Amino acid sequence: MADDRAPPGGDIAPGAMTEYLTDEWAFFVRSARELERFRSPFQSIEVHDSVPFGRLFRLDGHFMTSERDEFYYHEMLVHVPGIAHPAPERALIVGGGDGGSAEELLKYPSIKSVTLCEIDLAVVDISRKHLASVHKGALDDPRVDLRIGDGFAFVRDTAERFDLIVLDLTDPGGPSTLLYTPDFYRACAARLNPVGAMTLHIASPVAHPSRVRDGLAALRTAFTLVTPYLASIPLYGGMWMMACCSGSLDPRKLAAHEVDRRLAQRRIGDLQYYNGEVHRAALALPNFVRELV
Repeated sequence: MADDRAPPGGDIAPGAMTEYLTDEWAFFVRSARELERFRSPFQSIEVHDSVPFGRLFRLDGHFMTSERDEFYYHEMLVHVPGIAHPAPERALIVGGGDGGSAEELLKYPSIKSVTLCEIDLAVVDISRKHLASVHKGALDDPRVDLRIGDGFAFVRDTAERFDLIVLDLTDPGGPSTLLYTPDFYRACAARLNPVGAMTLHIASPVAHPSRVRDGLAALRTAFTLVTPYLASIPLYGGMWMMACCSGSLDPRKLAAHEVDRRLAQRRIGDLQYYNGEVHRAALALPNFVRELV
């Protein structure tokens, strides 16, 4: 897969946490206080206090999530496929050690179990310590089965089937490299129930057009329906692409009023971003994105 994203070039100044979208394009968030910095067996981990985002979590120099903007990402990653499903009961998260995706899945009254497969125990530990406002206790909910290990191996070897699979991953590179391949996508497709969907974030269509194009092509080797959609994620630099992938579940079939009806019927509240009109708007792609996908 082509990768438009440059490796981190280091912070532009002490305390100016810098996110590089390309060689020529970066932005920074000033750290008010560094709370953690260490290296796990898999990656470099940091937690900072910041004025605009509160607690901010970084892996290998990349912004992952923060207290004040996590809902942009987690709500759109989970609810676009989740509300399209008639009654999801079993879900799998690969990655997602901060617990944000699990917290959103647990809002569904039909959910009976969420298996969370995270390769790095240090991510879970640091999230329990510093990111309670992201996971809201989901990491210790009895419906959550936490598995520490390789996500590819788990998906390949398990006999379980799921209604929803959420790939809540770091960007391609390091521990997540093999989780952006056609082989892994096909393994995930084989673990879905007939009315099921997998969702994941892809990249910025502005900064990473090659990653978007190649990523969607890889997904289409495994899924009949690949539905790209957009979300605005401040911590990731603005416009970001996600995709809902399935053999039968199509979020485009839901009108805004039907999304809102299902949210009310399922009593899914505490949403700061997602609603019926946002669902429809996310599926409306600008012309330059249509040409890309």
